[in-house]
Amino acid sequence: MTGDGGYEERTALVPGAVVWRRTVDPARGPAAPVLPDGCMDLLWVEGELRVAGPDTRAHRPAPAAVTRYAGIRFAPGAAPACLGVPAHELRDRGVGLAELWPSARVRRLTERIGESPDPAAELEALAVRLADATGPPDPRLAGIVRTLRAGATVAETARRAGLNTRVLHRRSLAAFGYGPKTLARILRLQRALALARAGVPFAETSYRAGYTDQAHLAREVKDLTGDTLRRLV
Repeated sequence: MTGDGGYEERTALVPGAVVWRRTVDPARGPAAPVLPDGCMDLLWVEGELRVAGPDTRAHRPAPAAVTRYAGIRFAPGAAPACLGVPAHELRDRGVGLAELWPSARVRRLTERIGESPDPAAELEALAVRLADATGPPDPRLAGIVRTLRAGATVAETARRAGLNTRVLHRRSLAAFGYGPKTLARILRLQRALALARAGVPFAETSYRAGYTDQAHLAREVKDLTGDTLRRLV
């Protein structure tokens, strides 16, 4: 048994984003791990607005009491423009939004969300306003994600984006929090998890997700999550 008392998500009004809710109850056991996915989240956690940066490794929430979360998970590369911070500055970090924005603005937002019966919907409305104010992200970012997800090399990805590899790396750090090689590993992990959870045998999962063999898949899952694929599924 895990400490997750419930998790639900739905497609957000912001393109590519997801609105989610989660309850973690330590009395039910350790929480399920949060796995790296190339995304950043804007969170409402027990009366505080926070930002979760892009992860390179899995981590588990460790609340001392029942904790309720609401959040909006932006598509890879979309959050930095909305939040006004390069992704690499928040890599493997979670910070209060007041560390990034003026405290008076965060205080007003905190009060509004705290008074709402649906914090997740208020977060979504905030994300819509941010997206409208900043405009759509560079379309090349989504193209980079699609190309890497399809298994292309870094050099091929740079060519298709019309960039040299050095510029691709620099832009990837700002948009995704890490370079294209690490992003490719994380996207491949998510692809493998989706296949395995859909019931695809692990040997076929490794082939379809782009791993050399099942042993390669097992090593990558262990390195990025600290767990086995079977336990994660």
